Amino acid sequence: EGNEPGDSTKITYRELLHKVCQFANVLHSQGVKKGDRVSIYMPMILELVIAMLACARIGALHSVVFAGFSADSLCERILDCGCSLLIT
Repeated sequence: EGNEPGDSTKITYRELLHKVCQFANVLHSQGVKKGDRVSIYMPMILELVIAMLACARIGALHSVVFAGFSADSLCERILDCGCSLLIT
């Protein structure tokens, strides 16, 4: 379910697993490894869930900063957690 009424997407568990594994490989190719910290700055879309699950799959800690936050708020959160990658 998205933010707008009637805004929804359906996906099977198999499709979700495939997309999560693909994105986990992308994170791994960017040098993200177990224990690294990653910030995710996205609206409420399917790709947000995929990014969160991909981080969990490789053992990276993730912090979700919703897209409504200002650039200053995002900057503070990135510095506070010491993240090595920002996903937008």
